[in-house]
Amino acid sequence: MSEYAPGRDLHRAKKSLGQNFLTDPTVCPRIAEMAQIDGIGLIEVGPGFGVLTVELAKRAAKVVAVELDGDVIPKLRENLADFSNVTVIEGDIMEMDIGQLIAEHFPGMKVAVAGNIPYNITSPLITDLLGGGYGLDSVTVMIQKEPADRFCSEPGTQECGAVSALVWYYGIPRKLFDVGSGAFRPRPKVSSTVIRIGMRSRPAVQTKDTDMFFSVVRAAFGQRRKTAANSLSSLLGEPKDLLRKAFEDAGLPESIRAERMTLENFADLTEAILDLKAGKN
Repeated sequence: MSEYAPGRDLHRAKKSLGQNFLTDPTVCPRIAEMAQIDGIGLIEVGPGFGVLTVELAKRAAKVVAVELDGDVIPKLRENLADFSNVTVIEGDIMEMDIGQLIAEHFPGMKVAVAGNIPYNITSPLITDLLGGGYGLDSVTVMIQKEPADRFCSEPGTQECGAVSALVWYYGIPRKLFDVGSGAFRPRPKVSSTVIRIGMRSRPAVQTKDTDMFFSVVRAAFGQRRKTAANSLSSLLGEPKDLLRKAFEDAGLPESIRAERMTLENFADLTEAILDLKAGKN
């Protein structure tokens, strides 16, 4: 997604970049206000022509706007000429070292991320922002409604998936408001939702092996029609006897499905598996 200010030449949207230009003038002020970024540093992803950037720059102490499409950069810089607290960087956020970007542009500052995220990079970008260890304060993004619903579904509920568990492990997500497809040009086939993920100061649950924890989560959700135990056996490659004992030690029935498991359940199961593999039980 990108922004477009009515009255300016409409740049031709590039499908390869997931571009749809926002034409509703009421949306960007709402995003900026609800992002809670007053007086802090901000990385904006996909500023387009800078309609949202202008609103963010009125509130944030400093904005670094990362734009992949070099064709819109001249107009973007022109539209932001009055804002001395904005730096425009041409590049692909997915190929950047975000930790280095923060160290270079925001030394000693609290930093958040905001933007209208292209649909084709939503999951990998959110995964990196949350799990990258960047010390972010929050992530406020407009994304497709379906993944927004999934990201905000709390573990232990029917709609939860592996990505939901990751989001809730690192942060506390909240839906802010929906944006209909009529707010964009060209008009996308789907609706969008603005969400804000407030980052936790520490993960929601503690585990001695985070990689193993998420391996267990991904495997448990990998075959949703199966029980978590059967899915783990199939995708994690652990012996069924070990998993049977691990579920028992974690106080979980073998018949439980992944969507019924809380983060605490996953943490307990991970620790039980690790202990059994280490010969502690």
